[in-house]
Amino acid sequence: MNMERYSDFRSDTVTRPTPEMRRAMAEAVVGDDVLGDDPTVQELERLAADKLGKEASLYMPSGTMGNAVAVKSWTQELDEVIVEARSHIYNMESTHMTFISRVNPRPLPSQRGAMDPEEVERNIKPGSVHLPRTSLICVENTHNNWGGAVVPLENLVAIRELADRFGIRVHLDGARMFNASVASGVPVQQYADAADSVMFCLSKGLSAPVGSMLVGPKDFIAHGRRVRKALGGGMRQVGVLAAAGLIALNAMVDRLAEDHARAQRLARSISQLPGIQLDPAEVETDIIIFGFEHPRLTAPEFLEALKVRRVLALPVPQGIRFVTNKDIGDEDVDSAVSAFQDILS
Repeated sequence: MNMERYSDFRSDTVTRPTPEMRRAMAEAVVGDDVLGDDPTVQELERLAADKLGKEASLYMPSGTMGNAVAVKSWTQELDEVIVEARSHIYNMESTHMTFISRVNPRPLPSQRGAMDPEEVERNIKPGSVHLPRTSLICVENTHNNWGGAVVPLENLVAIRELADRFGIRVHLDGARMFNASVASGVPVQQYADAADSVMFCLSKGLSAPVGSMLVGPKDFIAHGRRVRKALGGGMRQVGVLAAAGLIALNAMVDRLAEDHARAQRLARSISQLPGIQLDPAEVETDIIIFGFEHPRLTAPEFLEALKVRRVLALPVPQGIRFVTNKDIGDEDVDSAVSAFQDILS
């Protein structure tokens, strides 16, 4: 299938590197990062730590590895980790909490990703011969499975204050935290201040081809480097990829507002069509998730009909997901709207 001919709404991970990224990758000054002498990686790690107001950062092959390293570094075997029930780290990261860290996840309900601090407090355990010790709380912003919802800063701060009272660490899965910042106007550093460690992705809306960053205290990052190596994440002349990450952080953040605007326009245009269960007011960033119940089409049949019309999307447990990205233009939104109208009307 020639992907160039399709409007690809499957994810913001499908973006192609910009010409500036490709030039930077081709011209990158590199070294051996495992030996600690790749200058481009070092520059990216300094920039990421500075933007989030943390002491240090670590370049990761993926967001999943970044989250896995954070959980492993903050916990001990037999501990328990509080997570949000729909969170990516709990549902979509191949069970690394139990497989790698050997800790028990404790999923809690939320309101569009915002867990009730009182509910969180009721589930904190001091640990005993019968019960695991709660050592970590994981939060997510934006929240993927809640349709790119922006978790309010005040909720994250309340959970951080609660965690501090109990001597518990907080890790923020901020894969799309720059989307949260652009949509809310809250600086990313304020979100980062509400957590001990943060993972954010360069390879989603920021459009780098590979990579995520893990940020936190110096000793945490030093230990995380050892864990990354143990998991097979030690990379050599990886400055060729980090160079694209520098472009992502320096040039691609502000344009996320364009993705949000296109997602909101698409949501408004399709929300009243037969079979679509969607409140466009809940589309805050680049992700649209809607229920689908049509009198003559199943969700798989609808997705196939879209594909015939060169529009791609993904099925998810809640229904169907569309994600805008830098390679989605106004003409792609128009094509999608026309395809919806043609199929459903």
